[in-house]
Amino acid sequence: MAFFESEIVQEEAKRLFTDYQQLMKLGSDYGKFDREGKKMFISTMESLMERYKVFMKRFELSEDFQAKMTVEQLKTQLNQFGITPDQMFQQMNMTLERMKSQLDD
Repeated sequence: MAFFESEIVQEEAKRLFTDYQQLMKLGSDYGKFDREGKKMFISTMESLMERYKVFMKRFELSEDFQAKMTVEQLKTQLNQFGITPDQMFQQMNMTLERMKSQLDD
C-alpha cells in the first residue's frame, strides 16, 4: 500500500490540518486571553507540534517514493527561507518558550 493510501496517514493529516487551522484562528485573539487561556493555548500548540514531528518522522522513515518527495519538497521550501526542518521546529519551540516566559511578566 502506498504511503498516502494509508487510512491512518490520511486521518492524521486531516486532523493535523484541521487542528492547526482552528488553533491559528483562536490564536488571533491570543492577546485577549487571560493567563490561564494563554497557558492552555501554548500547551495545545506544543502538543500539535509534537504530533506534527511524529507525522513528519513517518514520512522520513517511509520507503514510499511520494513520502520521500514530500520530505524533499518541505526541505526545498524551507531552504528558500534559509532554514532546515529541525531549525523550523527549534524556532517554534523558542517562540513557545518566549510566550511562556511572558506569562510571568
